[in-house]
Amino acid sequence: MERNIQKNGLVNLAVALLIFLAGFGVTVFAGSLAGQTAAVFLGLGVLIAFISWFQMRLEENERLEKLELDELARSRGASLFESKDGGSFPAQNARLQFEKYFVPGFAVLILLLEAGGAWLLWNWSGKNVASLKEANATAALSLFAIFALLLFLIGRFSVTIARLENHRLLRPGASFLLAGAYVCALTALGIAGVEAKFPRADFWVARGLCVLLGLMAVESLLTLLLEIYRPRVKGKIARPLYESRVVGIFAQPESLFTTAAQTLDYQFGFKVSETWFFQAAQKNLAALLLIQFAALILSTTIVFVDAGEQAVLEHFGRPVATLGPGAHFKLPWPADKIYRFRTEQIQSFAVGYTPDAQSEAANTVLWTVPHAKEENFIVANRALVTSQTTSNDNSKAQAVGLITVSIPIQFQITNVMDWVYKNSEPDALLKDLATREVIHYLAGVDLNDVLSQGRLQAADALRERLQSSVNARSLGAKIIFVGLQDIHPPTDKEVAATYEKVVGAEQTRLAKILDAEAAAIRTNALAGAQAFTLTNVADADRIQKVSSAFARAALFTNQIPAFEAAPAVYRQRLYLKNFAAATKNARKYVLLVTNTQDVVIFDLEDKIRDDLLNLSITNSP
Repeated sequence: MERNIQKNGLVNLAVALLIFLAGFGVTVFAGSLAGQTAAVFLGLGVLIAFISWFQMRLEENERLEKLELDELARSRGASLFESKDGGSFPAQNARLQFEKYFVPGFAVLILLLEAGGAWLLWNWSGKNVASLKEANATAALSLFAIFALLLFLIGRFSVTIARLENHRLLRPGASFLLAGAYVCALTALGIAGVEAKFPRADFWVARGLCVLLGLMAVESLLTLLLEIYRPRVKGKIARPLYESRVVGIFAQPESLFTTAAQTLDYQFGFKVSETWFFQAAQKNLAALLLIQFAALILSTTIVFVDAGEQAVLEHFGRPVATLGPGAHFKLPWPADKIYRFRTEQIQSFAVGYTPDAQSEAANTVLWTVPHAKEENFIVANRALVTSQTTSNDNSKAQAVGLITVSIPIQFQITNVMDWVYKNSEPDALLKDLATREVIHYLAGVDLNDVLSQGRLQAADALRERLQSSVNARSLGAKIIFVGLQDIHPPTDKEVAATYEKVVGAEQTRLAKILDAEAAAIRTNALAGAQAFTLTNVADADRIQKVSSAFARAALFTNQIPAFEAAPAVYRQRLYLKNFAAATKNARKYVLLVTNTQDVVIFDLEDKIRDDLLNLSITNSP
């Protein structure tokens, strides 16, 4: 029986190699992405079949060596073979060395091939979405279907033999053959999908097989890590390190019940797999799956449209109605399909830049620093037109400039049917229309006007022009807002620096003009105030002198009657008044009576002031 198992392994290797070479040739012939991934999978199957067959030979040689040694021991006596050194069992030593060193290295190689193949094919398929040659698609479809049939027949036979004989080394290659049959069938379905006018069917099959290779790589990595810490029990036969459980489950989905039964038996401590419930579930698996599938299909007959949404109902690809918020009934999928759109949500996109979280988080952004991934627009320059007209010099720069502007645009879907069916890819079309209108508008406005006071007018004009284009295309959308922000020259260092110098010179000129006007206002105000003061002082002096003259004249007129009434008294009174005024600060002595014996003594020395005699003396520290 061992020789039959070994022959089965050799047949598996030959079939896997033949199908791999044929599949690779068909893939090159048809250019199928799924075929490329299937070829990598079949190539891994060839390596697995070869290593398992080679290990079968080593174990067979070890078995024959033990039989020969046992025969010699019985015929010649045990004394000749009591030695247990390694030289007496070369086949056993070869097998042990192979399992100790070569098998882990081969497992690492398989891991690298699986991970590298998944990563490279994923990137390659993303760059070549439609690489299938339609002229050769029919032949490739037929050949992959034949490959699937051959691999299924031989793989199913080998899997059955491995299970009945419980041969661990035949199982890895047989599982890869059977899984390869399913992979070839999926490849054929992908090519058939392209033939049925589903151009991305081959691409999605390739992506699915890349995911399968990635899962195999993850399993191989975990197996290698667990192998390091696996306890080594003498006499216990370990599972082959290169055997993939993912491939086994993919090739034999029914093995999940066996694995689940073993897990439950171990977890609960009794034979859960022998209970009536488990046996009934295993026997009626098809009916249970059919019931679940029917429930899944029936669940597609009820749809719920959320608030703020509208849904388009298609019956076999034709639009039949628009559904509002709430619950609705329809035919099961795929007869009826629902496509939801948020008609009340304000959606937005940007023209002229790609948002960048790092630059948007910055508090201050200079003209010389890119605000995000920006684009430059051509804009007119009226100043250059004027200068060229005046100078008549054709050698000067053209009357255009470059400007960088960020234009956020917000819109709302108002007619779902027009939005979905009147134009292909309405989102991209709306963005293209917005870009076109921005380019046309900026080419006809003045650079300095847009950079300064014309921003709001430009935003309104752009919104109206874009709405007109949207209406002309029957997009079924309303433009809510168009904004112009982050307007600045290109972020090239020379351009931005030069423009900053011009702007700085303009600001300096304006500042000097304002300073001169302020100085003129201040000087004129001071001169006016001084003139007003001098005029008022002169008027006051004039009024004072006139009033004094009138007062003196009135006084003289009033003195004449007094003098005429008593001339002597008038003169005496006037004399005393003048005497009192003249001796105001002089010291006077008055003698009151004459018939006395008093002696009057005059002390003509100046008296010392009381404030000098009564000084307060304080001690200073």
